[in-house]
Amino acid sequence: MVWLSGSRIEIIHERVARGHIRHALFDFDGTLSLIREGWQQVMAPLMLEILSGAPCHEQETILAAVVQEYIDRTTGIQTIYQMMGLADMVRERGGEPLEPGAYKAEYLTRLWHHIAHRVQGIKSGTLAREAFLLPGAEAFLGALRRHDIACYLASGTDVAFVRDEATALGLTHYFRAIHGALDNLEAYSKAQVIADILSAHGLKGNALVTFGDGFVEIENTVAAGGLAVGVASDERNPGGVDAWKRERLIRAGAQLIIPDFMEWPILLDYLMGA
Repeated sequence: MVWLSGSRIEIIHERVARGHIRHALFDFDGTLSLIREGWQQVMAPLMLEILSGAPCHEQETILAAVVQEYIDRTTGIQTIYQMMGLADMVRERGGEPLEPGAYKAEYLTRLWHHIAHRVQGIKSGTLAREAFLLPGAEAFLGALRRHDIACYLASGTDVAFVRDEATALGLTHYFRAIHGALDNLEAYSKAQVIADILSAHGLKGNALVTFGDGFVEIENTVAAGGLAVGVASDERNPGGVDAWKRERLIRAGAQLIIPDFMEWPILLDYLMGA
């Protein structure tokens, strides 16, 4: 393992084109926001419950492992696509699935029960918004703005929720655009957001850096020739490294791994080529 300047910033690939960054793309949940911490523990029981009702399902321990692997692999994509995959898994086990939208609606209902007190507490001021931001995130966004680096937000969560929660956290003014899942599935993907940023400004991939804790945004950025920073955040214990996130992000092609943004001055210097 190689760390940058004695920091906790891990260099996975040293030969990257630095010094060209003009645009920065951020994932939201787990990368900047901790509001939805624990969403996997909401989705997994729901999937296990649904798949256990299929005629030809595996033993519970095996099925639980299948569900966990699926969630790990699809973190970062739109929720509806995860539910479409769930419908396919029901069908593969001899069941007749509901429409993916019905599964998504049930998941969102259960998730809201899990996070409602957080959102409401932040909005009312009874909970400090800073407690639901990844350490150093806001300071880093401010530094990028001072360096005239345009920032964008792209999430697999429905765009209305992303905007609402970003507003509650006081982050919206840092972003040139906020993207999230739409009812029209063909109208949005993280890969398309990346392509649009580059094409709109006539830029090569090395002008873009992406920060994310999901496989999708890292893989999409690397494919476009951008610099991908994997945020291996331990959402339950902010400041620590989540080992399974780190491993997954490295597999996706992340060139750097960080636990949070506390060491943003060192990170920014590196990205700018200093």
